[in-house]
Amino acid sequence: MTADATLAPPAAGALRIGPHTVWPPVVLAPMAGITNAPFRTLCREFSGGRGLFVSEMITTRALVERNEKTMQLVHFDAGETPRSLQLYGVDPATVGKAVRMIVDEDLADHIDLNFGCPVPKVTRKGGGSALPFKRNLLRAILREAVGGAGDLPVTIKMRKGIDDDHLTYLDAGRIAVEEGVTAVALHGRTAAQHYGGTADWEAIARLKEHVPEIPVLGNGDIWCAEDAARMMRETGCDGVVVGRGCLGRPWLFGDLAAALAPDPDGGPTAPARPDFAAVAAVMLRHADLLGRWLGDETRGVVDFRKHVPWYTKGFAVGSDVRRALATASSLAELADLLGSLDQAQPWPAHADGPRGRTAPGKRVVLPDGWLDDPFACAVLTEDAESATSGG
Repeated sequence: MTADATLAPPAAGALRIGPHTVWPPVVLAPMAGITNAPFRTLCREFSGGRGLFVSEMITTRALVERNEKTMQLVHFDAGETPRSLQLYGVDPATVGKAVRMIVDEDLADHIDLNFGCPVPKVTRKGGGSALPFKRNLLRAILREAVGGAGDLPVTIKMRKGIDDDHLTYLDAGRIAVEEGVTAVALHGRTAAQHYGGTADWEAIARLKEHVPEIPVLGNGDIWCAEDAARMMRETGCDGVVVGRGCLGRPWLFGDLAAALAPDPDGGPTAPARPDFAAVAAVMLRHADLLGRWLGDETRGVVDFRKHVPWYTKGFAVGSDVRRALATASSLAELADLLGSLDQAQPWPAHADGPRGRTAPGKRVVLPDGWLDDPFACAVLTEDAESATSGG
C-alpha cells in the first residue's frame, strides 16, 4: 500500500484497445505541434514504455494527398508499439480513404478520431468539437472509419458538446457504440470553455454509465499522478488521457506509471521532483531529438523554443536569459544559456499545477445555420480540412 492513500491505484483491470493491452491505463493526448515523434520518445522513456502515446492530429485529406509535412508526421520510431495515430476529418468518404490507406500501407496499429478540437479555425468549418452536433454526419464518419479499419481498433476523443445548451457527448457515445468504435475519451469541457474553468468529471462518470459496453477514458485537469488516480476512482473511467499536464514535464508519465501500476515489491514511489540540472538535461535531449527528426539542428532548436516556458516554469531564470532562450538557434547556445543558471535550484512546488492554455473560452464560431437541426445533412466545403496536419 502506498504511503499516501490518495495515490493508491484504483481497482481496475488493464485497459484494452482492441487487441492492445494498455497498462497502466494512461494515454498521451494528441496535441498539435507537440506530440511528434521526439516528444513521444521522451514520454515513453520516462514511463518505461508503458502507456499509449498518440501522434499529433493528421488531416485526412492531407494524408490521402500525401502532403509532405503530413507524411513526416505519420512516421513512428521503431520502438513505438502500438503505433497510435489521430485523424481529423469532416467528410465520410475522405475519412474512409485515409483509414484504408493506413491499413493498406501499415501506417499505424490504432486510429483515434478527433471530435474534440475547440479552436475557431476548426469549429467554424464544422469540424472538431462542433461535428458531433450533426448526429448523422458523425455516424457516417464512424461507419466509414470502422468499416475501413479492418482489425485496427478505432477510438474517438470528444468534448461534452458545443456549449451547455448543446451537449452531445451522451448521444455521440451511443452512436460510437452502435458503429463499432472500440473506446471513447471525453474531455470534461465544452467547446465554449476551451481550456478555462474546471473540467466536469461528473460528465465522465455519466458517460461511463451510458456506454458500459466499451472503455471510457477521462480527460481534463490531470496535473499530477494523484489527479489521475482520483479521476479513475471518482468517475469509474477505464483510463486517463493526459495533455497539458505533461507540457515541459514528460517525466509525468513515470509518475503515472508508478502511481497507477506500482511495482508490488517496490513500495511507494515519490513523484518526480527534478532539480534544474535534471530539467536542463531533458531540455537539451528534447531539442536534440527534434533536430535529428527534422534533419537540421537549427530547425530543431527553433521548434523547441515553444517548450522553454513550460520546462522553466517556476524556476529563477531571469528576463535576459528568457529572451535569449527565445532566440537560441543551436544546441551549443542552448546549453550555454541553461548552464549559466543555478543548476541546484529545486523543483518549484507550484510548478505541479496547471500549465499550457488556461484561458476561458469565447463564443464558438460555427458554420451558418449549424445549430438549426442536429439531424439535418451537413454539407461541408473542401476547405473544412486544412492542407496540412498538426494544427
